[in-house]
Amino acid sequence: MTRDRIDTHQHYIPAPYRREMEANHRSAGGWPTPNWNVEGAIALMDTEEIATGILSVSAPGIHFGNDAQARDLSREVNEFGADIVKDRPDRFGLFASLPLPDVDGALAEVAYAFDELDADGVVLMSNVHGTYLGDPRYEPLWAELNERKAVVFIHPDAPPIEMLDGMPSPLLDFPFDTTRTAVHMVAMGVMQRHSKVKVILSHGGGFLPYAAYRFTGAAAFHEGITPEGILEDLRKFYFDTALSSTPASLPSLTAFADPTHITYGSDYPFAPSTRQFSEMLDHSELDEATKAAINRGNAELLFPRLARSATRTTLPR
Repeated sequence: MTRDRIDTHQHYIPAPYRREMEANHRSAGGWPTPNWNVEGAIALMDTEEIATGILSVSAPGIHFGNDAQARDLSREVNEFGADIVKDRPDRFGLFASLPLPDVDGALAEVAYAFDELDADGVVLMSNVHGTYLGDPRYEPLWAELNERKAVVFIHPDAPPIEMLDGMPSPLLDFPFDTTRTAVHMVAMGVMQRHSKVKVILSHGGGFLPYAAYRFTGAAAFHEGITPEGILEDLRKFYFDTALSSTPASLPSLTAFADPTHITYGSDYPFAPSTRQFSEMLDHSELDEATKAAINRGNAELLFPRLARSATRTTLPR
């Protein structure tokens, strides 16, 4: 493999976004904000055999309490990312940021991101100021994303609970919050109503693959859904391998997920040891066709502009 992977979980940190985080004393769940620049990203990608990284803003997202400022910041961040893609369309893609919980602002930014910036998709935080993505107030947004057959990348944020001492949210709370919002979306019918949206969950879906059958119990508390329907909707999600290709987590992911719904993720520049997790995937017991599909082929189906028709490797649907 030579510079072949498509990385659906790669972050960028534009200077205006860093300034807003610092001004509001915010971070990614207590995790230090790393340095980032395009040159460093490309160097990492060359080392990790990554052909293309789909850029996104990480937690805490771009809304710091003021709707107007969030609209301005999302526009600035998205235009910054689009310029990177314009300069190097072979090496980068863009998940545009939206100013949730401002739904009207988010709808306006969806239109701008797709129609003017040619974004590859959008990124949503798992919760926005404690509101999860299955909340009815977000129904207009899901309807618009469904109409556009959009790819939606869900990144975790700190849940609305107090962090444990010495345990920043990325260590423990992020996988929990990804699971929480995914199950909430299924229980509230989002995945059923909006089947044309392709939703990628970070970090192997958190605890979802391991505990999926447990979540079928939600059918007892929600009319119109069944245990079988819950499992079907949970399997509609896509899952990236960021920090989740270990000998403990990868078997659970591949046992549950549709094999065409797993994509490679690095979590650069926040992950402390990207190489370690890439090697775990490369040296796993998965067959070579499955590895190739995870590394590239499955993402080509999500992002056709990145497809290499002569070398596409995908698993049968």
